[in-house]
Amino acid sequence: MGPTDSPYTDLEAIAGLTLEEKASLGSGQSFWRTKAVGEIPGVLVTDGPHGLRKQEEKGDHLGMGGSVPATCFPPAAGLGQTWDLDLVHRVGEALGTECQAEGVAVLLGPGVNIKRSPLGGRNFEYYSEDPLVAGAMGAAWINGVQSQGVGTSLKHYALNNQEDDRMRSSSDVDARPLREVYLRAFERAVRDSRPWTVMCSYNRVNGVLVSQNAFLLAEVLVGEWDYEGLVVSDWGAVADRVEAVRAGLDLQMPADGGLSDAEVVDAVKNGVLDEAAVDRAAARVAGLATRATAAARPGTTFDADAHHALAREAAARSIVLLRNEPVGDAPLLPLTGTGSVAVIGEQARTPRYQGGGSSHVNPTRLDVPLEELTAALDGQGVGSVTFAPGYTASMVPDQALVDEAVAAAAAAQTCVLFIGLTDGIESEGYDRKDLQLPADQLALLEAVAAVQPRTVVVLTHGSVVDVAPLFAAVPAVVDGALLGQGGGKAVADVLTGELNPSGRLTETVPLRLADTPAFLSFPGEHSHVRYGEGLFVGYKWYDARDMEVALPFGFGLSYTTFAHTGLSLSADEDAVTATVTVTNTGQRAGREVVQAYVGLPGSAYQRAVRVLGGFASVDLEPGESREVTVIIEHRDLEVWDERVSRFVLEPGTYVVQTGSSSRDLHTFAEVEVAGEIVRLPLDLESTLKEVLADPYAGSRVADALPFAKSMQESGNDDDSLGGDMAEMMGAIPVGRLLGFQPSDDPAATKAALVDLLETANAQH
Repeated sequence: MGPTDSPYTDLEAIAGLTLEEKASLGSGQSFWRTKAVGEIPGVLVTDGPHGLRKQEEKGDHLGMGGSVPATCFPPAAGLGQTWDLDLVHRVGEALGTECQAEGVAVLLGPGVNIKRSPLGGRNFEYYSEDPLVAGAMGAAWINGVQSQGVGTSLKHYALNNQEDDRMRSSSDVDARPLREVYLRAFERAVRDSRPWTVMCSYNRVNGVLVSQNAFLLAEVLVGEWDYEGLVVSDWGAVADRVEAVRAGLDLQMPADGGLSDAEVVDAVKNGVLDEAAVDRAAARVAGLATRATAAARPGTTFDADAHHALAREAAARSIVLLRNEPVGDAPLLPLTGTGSVAVIGEQARTPRYQGGGSSHVNPTRLDVPLEELTAALDGQGVGSVTFAPGYTASMVPDQALVDEAVAAAAAAQTCVLFIGLTDGIESEGYDRKDLQLPADQLALLEAVAAVQPRTVVVLTHGSVVDVAPLFAAVPAVVDGALLGQGGGKAVADVLTGELNPSGRLTETVPLRLADTPAFLSFPGEHSHVRYGEGLFVGYKWYDARDMEVALPFGFGLSYTTFAHTGLSLSADEDAVTATVTVTNTGQRAGREVVQAYVGLPGSAYQRAVRVLGGFASVDLEPGESREVTVIIEHRDLEVWDERVSRFVLEPGTYVVQTGSSSRDLHTFAEVEVAGEIVRLPLDLESTLKEVLADPYAGSRVADALPFAKSMQESGNDDDSLGGDMAEMMGAIPVGRLLGFQPSDDPAATKAALVDLLETANAQH
């Protein structure tokens, strides 16, 4: 297929180019630049997505080399916990401005892959286990960045859910989970935000490398989703560029010295590759260069202080309060008038605030939790703040450090203990082995909690950890996820009550690794991983089995409380509108994240018990009530019907519940949704039950098959055919029932049946 005229292609720019020049546009000039060919300029792309990682020309993709200072916002693992699309959009705007200031044309993000397993080494770069959250967050981020005239690269398309053998492993998945779980976030982001580029992933899908997977690149992305932008490879993802160009890849990165350019030219000259495919790729690369050049704003500057303030705001909204039990007469948090405080943990002094690998950002500045908490507590007139590291960054147990920390905790009136995962445990390039926190930190936790009952744990991590040891030891746990450069101040503000935490989890925390959906098939074997859990990823798995979890999807506590009442529903041709009254029933101002979950009891399709249909948030003063509207789009209720290879909105009475998590649901209402009953063409292999259900054939089939009459009558008081026999006969294809009855003219009987079925098909 040749190029078509669109805002994403530049046919005029490639009109006078030779085959060699057009082919050369399809690979990089250097690690981060595309080629300049003729009048077509090269453009600079660089890693993200939570901050600009612009390296010098001799850069690398693994985060080992330095980069220019840039604002480090919370990675997706933290930002997703805000459930705040406006905030994500504003972060995107800030990132776009910084790209303009550095002459960057495309920021390589966001990542919207599903967190299939909590062990995924790159989970910190992804938003959620739920495709609605991931897709909505990704679309908001893209719209924010691109509003500044800077392109984005939606990644990693698709099914890049583990790091183990990531360059070769095949994600083997059935059609329904592929469409309803793993592609849905990408589809939403493509349709709602039109990213300038989409980045194909390293892995195979159902045996075919994504870089040369025509089904994913040409049929789905372009053909079904009407994507017009450029498809770029992940760095080093292309094994065969000729096959990749044929399948729909436009740009191979990074540079390979022109080796693959020559292969493309030879393939065209030898009749192996249609030159129209090369034209398509070249026109899209030229289109990207044209668009980026036109949108560039040389001389752009940005307010580093304002962006740092935004990073602090985003960090604060990312924090989730996991536990806050009473100590004495009141919950331990917030820390107000608590007297002396011991701050324990090396991560308080040397914070981990982002993930490891290609997204590593060199921050413009860094809020250190120890410094920020000390200043905040001093402002409250706390008598003293002491610090003890308790452990080393190397995770080598040091009993002297433990003894010092225990003494400090015992001497203080309250202890704040910072613990969490390290870059050595979770990073791009490898997956985790378990859900445990480092053993030396757990030993420190146990020792400190034994001498200080007033202990708060501040948890740092980019993926799920086992929280049971924490909940067993201390009354309060604050989930700091990965918070970016403003996290230190955000944590201090939440601990001291300057801010009321309002973050919510975007993935389920299980009781055991063995409980997780992908436990038996992660990371697979022999370069294949079977997605055996099917549709039931994350909370859908636990709800289907009514399994107890440590913390449910959407969970998060507050320093106040909320009530949901008066849920009302209405449906139109595009969406269900849910309106609910939310009241702040506590004593402090706070923000509630209203989550609407939808189910369809008695569905004709296998479904989750409930799925997230939409969400919204509201800020309320104590005692204040406001109506909140959540839009539940029909596209998020559709199922992929493999029989007709398309999405179908099933009609029926849908149940909607709103609440504060997937397991804390406050309201219940039902709504009728008009949809489509899929009617497949009838033939001799259709069962008797299917034929009887057809509006036309059902009332006429008895004329051709007496068994059918008995089947119809069996539902009444007639004893002509028992209920058990009716079920058995109903499951037999009608063509095979012909042999169960006598006939003077079997051929005529069969012909009459075929004619009836064909007539019934024509009625539809």
